[in-house]
Amino acid sequence: MQKNITRLLMVFVILFSFTSCELVGDIFKAGMGVGIFIVVFVIAIIIWIFSRFFRK
Repeated sequence: MQKNITRLLMVFVILFSFTSCELVGDIFKAGMGVGIFIVVFVIAIIIWIFSRFFRK
């Protein structure tokens, strides 16, 4: 009986750890996408500001 409980507990720990790793991976993927968007946005603003100063 004790071995069955131990095995069941180990299965639950493995399942929860795989789910959490997948969640962390998804968060990092979303973070990278948002980071790229922010960098492109900032570069676009800098180009727009320079074009306003040198437009004469």
